[in-house]
Amino acid sequence: MAEPKIQLLLAALLLAATTLSHAQNCGCSEDLCCSKYGYHGAGDPSYDDGCQSGPCYSPTSSDGGSVADMVTEQFFDNIIDQAATSCEGKDFYTREAFLDAVDEYSSFGQEGTEDDSKREIAAFFAHVTHETNYFCYIEEVEKSLSYCDTSYLEYPCVPGKKYYGRGPLQISWNYNYGPAGKDIGFDGLYLPEIVSRDVIISFKTALWFWMNNVHNVLDQGFGATIRAINSIECDGGNTVAVNDRVKIYNDYCNQFGVSLGDNLYC
Repeated sequence: MAEPKIQLLLAALLLAATTLSHAQNCGCSEDLCCSKYGYHGAGDPSYDDGCQSGPCYSPTSSDGGSVADMVTEQFFDNIIDQAATSCEGKDFYTREAFLDAVDEYSSFGQEGTEDDSKREIAAFFAHVTHETNYFCYIEEVEKSLSYCDTSYLEYPCVPGKKYYGRGPLQISWNYNYGPAGKDIGFDGLYLPEIVSRDVIISFKTALWFWMNNVHNVLDQGFGATIRAINSIECDGGNTVAVNDRVKIYNDYCNQFGVSLGDNLYC
């Protein structure tokens, strides 16, 4: 009669070992809260749902397919086809260049649920569409300002160079060109013009800005992404622009068959 009990015990031990094999030890010290995702920190409410110095699970990645599956040729063409024939962006921006740039940002559109992924891609292209007027503009129309902030000593402005908006998200200011170039691999301070000459670098600057300034506020709603990109428009600063961004976002979410989420306005 003892043999069945031994078998049951062995089965239980095997199940426990299998469960633990999918876990990882957080490696937290006693004063740090360790989340179920394996991250650790102090006093962050996002870590409450988890463990402390125990086994934690990695975050679930999106199972909604690749970015290329969602940003189809039809989706991209439907945007750029709305730009006038005379627009310089018509012969500059391509889906292939966007996908090449995305390869450097593996977390873009690939975190959370399938709906989360779709909303992030819809939000990104909503802002890109607004900023470039459906991929019409490569550079900002108003080029009189240099967009040089001399308080950023780490990224000093180069005499004669202007850091006005360029690319899909119209990256601007020396404090963005400098670090973007450093991360991507070009001299953003001495050669900001490359953002409007090399389409892959152009998309990379947009994704760089997005992942460093916008990606982390996605869970706060589309309105938070507007504030992260152009806070001047918020709080009544430019209601027309905000409404346009929301309108385009609504359109793209409908195309992806996903809900808009909360907090659309900033």
